[in-house]
Amino acid sequence: MKYVDEFRDGTLARGLAQTITAEARPGRTYRLMEFCGGHTHAISRYGIADLLPSSVQLIHGPGCPVCVLPIGRIDAAIALAREHNVILCSYADTLRVPASKGVSLQHVRAAGADVRMVYSCADALRIAQDNPSREVVFFAIGFETTTPMTAAVVMQAAAMGVRNFSVFCNHVLTPPAMSHILESESDAALDGLIGPAHVSTVIGSRPYEKFVSESGCPVAISGFEPLDVMQSILMLVRQLNDGRVAVENQFQRAVTRDGNVKAQAMMAKVFSLRETFEWRGLGEIPASALRIADDFADFDAERRFAVGYRSVADPKACECASILRGLKRPADCRVFGTACTPDHPIGACMVSSEGACAAHYTYGRHAVTAITSPN
Repeated sequence: MKYVDEFRDGTLARGLAQTITAEARPGRTYRLMEFCGGHTHAISRYGIADLLPSSVQLIHGPGCPVCVLPIGRIDAAIALAREHNVILCSYADTLRVPASKGVSLQHVRAAGADVRMVYSCADALRIAQDNPSREVVFFAIGFETTTPMTAAVVMQAAAMGVRNFSVFCNHVLTPPAMSHILESESDAALDGLIGPAHVSTVIGSRPYEKFVSESGCPVAISGFEPLDVMQSILMLVRQLNDGRVAVENQFQRAVTRDGNVKAQAMMAKVFSLRETFEWRGLGEIPASALRIADDFADFDAERRFAVGYRSVADPKACECASILRGLKRPADCRVFGTACTPDHPIGACMVSSEGACAAHYTYGRHAVTAITSPN
């Protein structure tokens, strides 16, 4: 295949669905979690679940970086903007996530704080260069996908001697979270994981191998297009039928076993591992996030402004925590689509387009009452 439309071919999709139906064994259930929010978006957008037999159940995971950011970290960013008079820069979706008392960075910007939406960390560095008398903080979030870009800009700032620029680092790591979900007895019992695409282009497939062998849960790394996802589902069904446990790479056109070694080297130079980090819905996960390394301490906003952290519970009406762990679906939340919509989100899962609630709402998955098996 060469063009994107070929990865969205309806005839091929129906053929894959028929193969999955034929190979899914009677009397057993295949509970497969897509970890990546991009996959959640694709599954909802293209109605992939409707093509599968009822025995193949797709469960949404915590793979949206906006969704897994806990309220306490957003509160800390709000405090930076309000109390330290910094220019706070971050991605658009981050600005809309409700924090304590429903206040978001968008709200504090409307009240006069200097909060700016940027497309990349490099934009924040340019703002720092253009405003040498102001402190500029980049509110960095994301998995391993966006982490190398933050590392590159920190290195650039150091080389250029830009001293009014710093990073409030909230980059988190995928394999520890996947392992945590599989180890948590209270969470959904899973048979397989659809591995993330963009993350895996950076870290490669190797980091999944250890926890897959320890957990006995197979992984199929998948591209984002509908045929990618369906082929990955078929790969997992076949692994489970054969009693195999392995990391398989469906996304071979972009993912290698070793990943992007240059990007990994930049990450290792600029960041160090946190002992623990709180994830929304998953709680504290050891060695699951990064901070600015000592060699680049001058660019660490947490040290520069003595940023503290206080854990804050989600609103009582919000089911984000259970949805991120795969215990509930968006429609199980009593405020989904009523009090909580993309225009007026109560929880983080309704903010980003990769969030399960936003994807279900946007593509009408909440209106589906049953999964229809292919003929």
